[in-house]
Amino acid sequence: MISDFVKSVQQGKIDPVHHIRSALEEVKNINQQFHYCTTIPEQSALAESKEAKTGRLAGVAVSVKDCICVKDIESTAGSAILKGYHPVMDATAVQRLKDEGAIIIAKTAQDEFGFGSFAVNVGIGMEIPKNPVDPERACGGSSGGSAGLTRKVSFPHVSLAESTGGSIVCPASFCGVYGLCPTYGVVSRYGLMDYANSLDKIGPMATSVDDLKLVMDIIGHMDPRDSTCTGPQHAKVIQKPRIGLLKSSFAQGVDPKVQSAVREFVEKLKRSGFSVSEVELPLTEKYGISCYYLISMCEASTNLAKFCGMRYGAHEPLDGNFNEYFSKVRSKYFNEESKRRIIIGTFARMAGYRDAYYLKAMRVRTKIIEEYKKIFTSVDILLSPTMPILPPRFADIGNLSPLQQYMMDIMTVGPNLAGLPHLNIPAGSVEGLPVGMLLIADHYQEQTLLACAKVLE
Repeated sequence: MISDFVKSVQQGKIDPVHHIRSALEEVKNINQQFHYCTTIPEQSALAESKEAKTGRLAGVAVSVKDCICVKDIESTAGSAILKGYHPVMDATAVQRLKDEGAIIIAKTAQDEFGFGSFAVNVGIGMEIPKNPVDPERACGGSSGGSAGLTRKVSFPHVSLAESTGGSIVCPASFCGVYGLCPTYGVVSRYGLMDYANSLDKIGPMATSVDDLKLVMDIIGHMDPRDSTCTGPQHAKVIQKPRIGLLKSSFAQGVDPKVQSAVREFVEKLKRSGFSVSEVELPLTEKYGISCYYLISMCEASTNLAKFCGMRYGAHEPLDGNFNEYFSKVRSKYFNEESKRRIIIGTFARMAGYRDAYYLKAMRVRTKIIEEYKKIFTSVDILLSPTMPILPPRFADIGNLSPLQQYMMDIMTVGPNLAGLPHLNIPAGSVEGLPVGMLLIADHYQEQTLLACAKVLE
């Protein structure tokens, strides 16, 4: 546990420099086989370790998803179009960790700009991260590198990840670690490379509930540089929350082995004195996926428009007119999935289609939020499997259509659309493969989620 490690550092029992040097060697060895890191900044990590003797994270090794800016360390959002970009500032969340003595040891692999559920849609020329339990399987996306590294390393470690439609809890489930996606706005997005502004959230991954709580206490604060940042709001911790079992998540389409593993944990909750009842979210179940992908692709097409090779992104010789140059750069440096989402998003927000697609999806999103708010008058926490399947083999992923891949997010898009806090809890394993259980709470109820997870830890 991180708090015990920090105490040893502060008491002089552990030398941060020696520890970080050893951690870097371990990460490099792991990376050779599993490809969790896009960058391992040895020099800066060792330099920071010389000063890391105070703070709540003194000497703690932290990895950061590649779409979150770290000053002077290459940060590309997993895309070839940003290769060579070294931010001139830290993201607010990164700065707050550094202020508490954390050492940034790696930028972690991801689907390009967060576009994927398996971390196989990496940027051109980049390696696909592998599942820490079985290298022939996916580690989940888009924060695959963060989850895989968190599971694989032997030293105290947390990872800063990001979620748009499930990109924290999905890989946390497939890799068997804890992953918390906070309420939209609790953690500042300053320094985060946008996928979809109204959906993006930064959150931690760790191997214990206490470590998640510690990191959230540090990064969850107001930030005047992010107009959408509210910081944590006062919310009473519910010690014995009423649990609502999402009926549709235990139906056809969800692997029976996954259902069985999660139901075992449900029985544990009942034995611990929790009230458990079945509930339904029919609107979210029916429209969540289509609503999420319309909104996220429209916002992504807008956000990625700046990477045209003129002021931002990779450059090419200035040949032809603007449209020809713009097309050449983006065709060369964006991967297939990024192009697909840009094209769909651009179409859906064009004049003549905006009302029919994007604005209608936004109205449906409001109805989905209202549905969640109504259900939280009768229960305090919603529970389901995190992912409908076990971590898939890469060979099987290749046989899935884009639409089938999008359907993998069926459990996770709802809370992301509504901006609700949600948490993946490792729920054991099936055939040696990790299974995750998803807990969802009302806005600003992160502490209730963590308290419930602590009971099950």
